[in-house]
Amino acid sequence: MNITIHETFLPHTDPDAALAFYRDILGFEVRNDVGYQGMHWITVGPADQPGTSIVLYPPAATPGLTDDERNVISEMMAKGTFASINLATADLDGTFAKLEASGAEVVQEPTDQPYGIRDCAFRDPSGNLMRIQEKR
Repeated sequence: MNITIHETFLPHTDPDAALAFYRDILGFEVRNDVGYQGMHWITVGPADQPGTSIVLYPPAATPGLTDDERNVISEMMAKGTFASINLATADLDGTFAKLEASGAEVVQEPTDQPYGIRDCAFRDPSGNLMRIQEKR
């Protein structure tokens, strides 16, 4: 069996802010940009990894959600506890400096973790937790 990661989904609360963060700050390329019935999906990913993408989606578009569930998701997003993603870089300190200078919300400065990795953490404009690990 040969299975790869094709797409993962992260919610957004503001498509313009999400686009500015993932495209302009992280440097991801935009692969798709779709609007439908007042909602906006943006697919982004690293230019050198054309088979792996992040779909930034409006959580209200999830079929089958009740109003109560939508409210819980909105509350969790506001607290930064709804969604997360782990990324990796060869230059953790340089990446941290660039993200910090952009005004991104710092959750954790670069740290040597007791379980063997070195990483840092930020929140994107929608509150999603982003951990960035140093490739070794």
